Amino acid sequence: MTPIPDTTQKQATAQGSVIYYRDGKSVLARQGIDRRNVELARVPKHVRDAVIAAENRSFYEDAGVSLKGTGRAVWSTLTGQQLQGGSTITQQLVRNYYSGLSQERSVTRKFKEILIAMKVDQSKSKDWVLEQYLNTIYFGRGANGVQSAARAYFGKDVEDLTVSEGAYLAAVIQQPSRFADPKGSDLVAARERWQSVINAMAQTGALSAGQAAAERFPELAVPKKPFELKGQSQYMLEQVTAELNRRGYTDEDINSGGLKIVTTFDKKLMQAARRAVEETLPDSTPDKVRTGLAAVDPATGEVVAFYGGRPSQSKYYDSAFSAKVMAGSTFKPYTLAAALDNGFDLSTRVNGNSPLRVASASQAIPNDGDRSYGQINLISATQNSVNTAFVDLGQKVGLDKVAATAEAAGIPAAQLEKQKTAASFPLGVSSVSAVQNASGFSTFANKGVHVEAHVVRSVTDAQARKELVKPVETKVVGEQAAADTIYAMQQVVKYGTGTAARLYDRPVAGKTGTTDDSRSVWFNGFTPQLAVAVNMFRDDNATVSIPGYGTQFGGQLPAQIWRAFMTEAMEGKPVEEFPEPSEYGWTSRYSEPDRDSDVPDQQYSPPPSQDDWDRPEPDFSPPPFSDEPPVTETPEDNGPDQQPEQTSPPESEVPDQPSVQDSGVDGGRGGRDEQPGR
Repeated sequence: MTPIPDTTQKQATAQGSVIYYRDGKSVLARQGIDRRNVELARVPKHVRDAVIAAENRSFYEDAGVSLKGTGRAVWSTLTGQQLQGGSTITQQLVRNYYSGLSQERSVTRKFKEILIAMKVDQSKSKDWVLEQYLNTIYFGRGANGVQSAARAYFGKDVEDLTVSEGAYLAAVIQQPSRFADPKGSDLVAARERWQSVINAMAQTGALSAGQAAAERFPELAVPKKPFELKGQSQYMLEQVTAELNRRGYTDEDINSGGLKIVTTFDKKLMQAARRAVEETLPDSTPDKVRTGLAAVDPATGEVVAFYGGRPSQSKYYDSAFSAKVMAGSTFKPYTLAAALDNGFDLSTRVNGNSPLRVASASQAIPNDGDRSYGQINLISATQNSVNTAFVDLGQKVGLDKVAATAEAAGIPAAQLEKQKTAASFPLGVSSVSAVQNASGFSTFANKGVHVEAHVVRSVTDAQARKELVKPVETKVVGEQAAADTIYAMQQVVKYGTGTAARLYDRPVAGKTGTTDDSRSVWFNGFTPQLAVAVNMFRDDNATVSIPGYGTQFGGQLPAQIWRAFMTEAMEGKPVEEFPEPSEYGWTSRYSEPDRDSDVPDQQYSPPPSQDDWDRPEPDFSPPPFSDEPPVTETPEDNGPDQQPEQTSPPESEVPDQPSVQDSGVDGGRGGRDEQPGR
């Protein structure tokens, strides 16, 4: 009538998960209960002997219960005294392992425990009982099970424990809290208890008298502080947990499944990202200014590094994954790629005059400073970030194709839906995160194939079954379209608005972005091996302005942060070249200025302004390491209707986050960018 329960207590068998950086060795975080189950064969005999000597000398001979001990415990309960010990190892296992047994101190519960212990002893082997017991029992220092205890007290695996160390763990079982880190009188008591275990091992024959006399009290490791997430670690853990949930792992799996989770995050690059942001930003940067950075491996889609902002600004809301702000002119390359993949080429001419009237827009769309460029090719349009040229190109190629290209490149359709019919859609009126934008640009570096951005590399369960994450790959544009898009974006960094991001030892392609009133400013660029996006914005959706540095544009601090990170990230990496553009790129007289070098001569002065708008003069701005802030960029006017959009959780849930504003879809503005050659 008292069956063995068919379920176990979750806490008795739960094994916490360990989350690692991408090297699979450096621990990023620990989740759940600290327990690592081990087979009995891994536990040295002298450790087993110590536990048996301390807790239940007759373990291998009794029937699972101690009649003398049980009688003493029952009598003390009946007489109103505190329930005494006397439980065997089997009884302790039954009480802590199986479901259905309460922890109340009653005679009924005690008899039920005795009956189940006897049945377990009849149906299970002694070794099975001892193995479950050693993996179940709490040893103090947050350690559950003998393996975790060995790590917590002595910094080694259980199979490496000495006789003296094993005896101490056996001694701890009686009073785990008191003996976890004993000092003063507790240390005296711990030594006495340890000595009693050694003596008991001699009495049971586990040790000879000489061996027992030779043992010395072991040196305990300094207790480790509870695992605490600092800096970007909380953001990393949040993203890893969210991705595991999407892939079918429940929170219970993560907290008690004993998983080994290897992430995509590179520890050194994470540190480099933090340094790039914190050491580049001036001390005068207001608290409300947020900065996000995300780095994606184009070939694998792995998010190898990011900077989500200062945790003091927001503990659970980061600037790399969570914050979504208007893309501005960093969206223009998606329009360019869509055109190049649909019959257009780099020599295609578009209308660069300002303002430009489009039938679907209620108001004309201007360029920065209302400057007109005439009919220009797509290289000049990209290099100089000409708004009207991209609006015209969007009308020619079809906004539906632009939206499809951006979506295939990893920008969620929901973030494009509201604005994709607006004439200003190619100018970046949709909001994206730094991770999404870096992932999108990684498509070009990966020959037109987008690999799904992800933060988990592999998951190994408690049974050592390993699951490798296989991200979705999507063909976005053809290889030649990707190569030509890259070529046009290289001119942005060589001679256009992004010169502050140049890496003089290797090729770089990229795009700046600055929205209305500099409410979000971007630099998004890549080498063949790594795509990185940097954005800056404010919690209150106001202008990004820094005392002493003024209003910011994409080619200023964002580009400088990008360069600082990439300089460190690319150090020691082989120099890889981008693929050759089509003949429409390198043979065109509009492809690049008439110069002999990619690096501007500091003594060179650009020619005076000419009326030949088909060929705007190049920008030869100061090098990015100048002590003075760049002066080559001014905000471009995007028209009167469009207001920048930034999305975030509701203010009631996450205070002081970017506000939500609807972007108009009729004649809207968005991709205001910087005019070179000023």
